[in-house]
Amino acid sequence: MKCSVAFAVVVVMLAACSAEKKAEKAFKYGKYQSAIEAYKAILARDPNNGRANYYLAESYRKSNRIRESIPYYAKAGGRGINEDTLKLSYAKALQAAGQYAEARQQLEEALEQTDNEKLKSRLRREITGLGRLQELSEKKSYYRIKNLEAINTPVAEYSPVYLNNELYFTSARNNSRIFDGSGTPYTDLYKVETKGANVDINTVSALAPTINEPLVNEGTIAFTPDGKTMVFAKGNTGKRKGRDDVDLYLSRFRNGAWTVPQLININQPNSWESTPAFSPDGRTLYFSSNRKGGYGGLDLYSATMDSRGRFGRVRNLGADINTAGDEMFPFASETGQLYFSSDGHPGYGMLDIFVVARSGGKTTAENLGQPVNSTGDDFGIFLFRPDRGFFTSNRDGGKGDDDIYTFVNEDPNLKVVNYYLQGVTYAWGKDSAKVILPETKVTLLGEDGEEMQDFITGNDGKFLFRVYENENYTLIGETDGYLVERGRYTTRGKSVAKETLKELLTNVTLDTLLVLDKLERNKIFVLQNIYFGFDSAVIRKESARELDRLVQLLNDNPEIKIEMGSHTDSVGSNAYNIDLSQRRAQATVDYLIKKGIESKRLVAKGYGETRPIARNTNPDGSDNPEGRQRNRRTEFKILEIGPMPEKKKPEDDDDKYFNDNNNEP
Repeated sequence: MKCSVAFAVVVVMLAACSAEKKAEKAFKYGKYQSAIEAYKAILARDPNNGRANYYLAESYRKSNRIRESIPYYAKAGGRGINEDTLKLSYAKALQAAGQYAEARQQLEEALEQTDNEKLKSRLRREITGLGRLQELSEKKSYYRIKNLEAINTPVAEYSPVYLNNELYFTSARNNSRIFDGSGTPYTDLYKVETKGANVDINTVSALAPTINEPLVNEGTIAFTPDGKTMVFAKGNTGKRKGRDDVDLYLSRFRNGAWTVPQLININQPNSWESTPAFSPDGRTLYFSSNRKGGYGGLDLYSATMDSRGRFGRVRNLGADINTAGDEMFPFASETGQLYFSSDGHPGYGMLDIFVVARSGGKTTAENLGQPVNSTGDDFGIFLFRPDRGFFTSNRDGGKGDDDIYTFVNEDPNLKVVNYYLQGVTYAWGKDSAKVILPETKVTLLGEDGEEMQDFITGNDGKFLFRVYENENYTLIGETDGYLVERGRYTTRGKSVAKETLKELLTNVTLDTLLVLDKLERNKIFVLQNIYFGFDSAVIRKESARELDRLVQLLNDNPEIKIEMGSHTDSVGSNAYNIDLSQRRAQATVDYLIKKGIESKRLVAKGYGETRPIARNTNPDGSDNPEGRQRNRRTEFKILEIGPMPEKKKPEDDDDKYFNDNNNEP
């Protein structure tokens, strides 16, 4: 009898062990629906199993069903479970359910017990965010929203995109197979004819089989302004370990059909890329990714697209936009504003929709408030006019899962001015005449020196940038065979008074130019406003400002070696002037070295009065003050042109919290 009891115990233990391994394997490979079923089976036998409760809660969170995780986080714990991050996850779940006081309690307990300074910072931001909910609720809203009932079904419809009187969207309709990562049907891309928000439901159709692949999730879609290039997310095949097989694909409209989608070159093999959106000019692609080096789980990035559809210069949008949470679903409107969704900025619970506001060179993320946002997921906004558009929400009261909503912004002061800076790149030709310089890269820097945009000019040398009122900018021009040059531009004092506007949207174009010098040996440049005291080699403050510009030029052109030449007029003996000019030339070199320029790139040369460029005296022997002033000059001459030094690659920082994926590509 004892043997049979012992045998039964062993059988039960082996069965339990097998069930736990099955659940762990499903969780590891991102099959969260299978993991949920497996962990529920374990909890049916052992309701207080802390690890099973934790991983069941995590499975719900990772498959975007965070509210359902609450009772399981409440019982979670045990060996190997980080209590600090457990409380943070529990707090985010409570917040998503509108249980703000309970969420704050979990955050404060986690803050009190953790020694991790990075996590402390995150917890403080979350607590501060909860404190701002009252402020958000008091914010006056001019938005009116409405469920687009004609198009929604009990399954998901999300990420609407309006193009040429057609509404494109992602939907799980007509799919009976369930994706194990989310427990919901696979999604495809659809379109429907529409006039604004008035859809003709009889015209709903799926995109071609070349786009919609069976048993694969197709996600958010984006188009260039001409409608001829499409980028969309595709993934969740389950063919790779984990759930990092969500990538961006590109297709072109040729001969009346979309070409077979191709992976674009900004995808990374071990990261998640999705939710693409083009800028209004089609030159910039925004997207979301959990690649290494970001600020948290999913960050927003931008990449520039060339005429061949190749993407480059991938750039993280920075800490003003990205947080330790998730930032997704960007949208760049024709009003020049960037919208996105986030669960890391202060909000109501899950994903909220934010708009980036810019003032004085600083950017801030502003929550659109209710009724656009709710305790549910609110995302995928698209404006087809400055005052109206679409967005997605899984809030209570919808048809089921994600629904598409329409909105109208009735703000009486909604007047938008777009400022653009257009210019032409030139080079110096014969007789100091300017000639157009094509194929020049022009980069726009903000007041803080951060790169904002870049542009490659065509044969006409023209470039165009979006700029903002009351800001200072720097333009950098560079092309082969020419010095990298900088120009400055300000929009201060050039604003249009909004009270004078009659239209919702007004475009203002400002003009400038950028002139580049040819890069060649022995070319001489005269520096303006380089002054010394009488019989002195001490550099004055006003001269230092001009030399600082030379420091910048040398940093921008690290391949050149120069001679700093100093010249005098004919007052004094030749020997005296040679000595004085040598001391002055050396003083300028010493200043440049002090500012970080390598000494091996610099040579000091005093010429005295030996190389005048104007007469020191008039033909009648009288003094010529203007000529003497021109002769008392400082120049630099290009001595050598070497190879460009290699740039160091930045190191990645992957010590982040919540490096997760969502269930929608």
